[in-house]
Amino acid sequence: MDDDKHLSDDFRVLNDQISVDCVIFGFDFTTLNVLLVDRVMVNEETGEELFTDLTLAGNHIYEDEDLDEAAARILFDLTGLKGIFLEQFKTFGLPNRISRENDRLWLAASGRNPDQRIVTVGYFSLLATDKVTLEWKGRNVRWMPVSEITDLAFDHMDILASALEALRHKLLNEPVGFELLPPKFTLSQLQRLYEVILGVELDKRNFRKKVARMKYLIPLEEKQTGVAHKPARLYVFDRQVYENSRKELMDFAI
Repeated sequence: MDDDKHLSDDFRVLNDQISVDCVIFGFDFTTLNVLLVDRVMVNEETGEELFTDLTLAGNHIYEDEDLDEAAARILFDLTGLKGIFLEQFKTFGLPNRISRENDRLWLAASGRNPDQRIVTVGYFSLLATDKVTLEWKGRNVRWMPVSEITDLAFDHMDILASALEALRHKLLNEPVGFELLPPKFTLSQLQRLYEVILGVELDKRNFRKKVARMKYLIPLEEKQTGVAHKPARLYVFDRQVYENSRKELMDFAI
């Protein structure tokens, strides 16, 4: 990174036509959540609140940074989260992306031309919500259940839907879900993870038949402790075994 990138943001130039939107999913074994940011529009002369709504964590990129750097910076600037793995999943560039009145007002108030076409690049990530701490960075940020979100600013509902599709595809084909489990887990916990993220109820018997074919799920000679019900056997995910047999997809097709 050159010295110019260490300059204050006051001296950096924003690209008004390219933005990045981060869809940060949070999993808590009960609900699949997404990280949203409050957007409040106030009349600067009267102080009157014109509208308030919600957006994904996004903003425009600087001319001197690449897209991955921009995604990491934007996420940190809004939430204080850093070192989070972000995966680029889709680009959104329809000519009519900026068509609603509130969005046009918001852009105009920040000195941008609402008639100018803006292309945004979507990134997503999946976190265990109990392992992250959000910081106050000047705007309210909150976790909200995906199932309860009915409207977002700009075309962020479309971006969220595309990110959810990408997340579910990845979950079915790569071992991303194991990062959200304890080091030792039960099959019921594993099934619950897939049910919450996929938004479906899986048949227990069929699920366990599929699991039994996964060589990288290692059963232990250990069981749960401190539970009121009959303790279940514990398992671990062996990444080395997975890497050696990764041609075998995690097929949870339903």
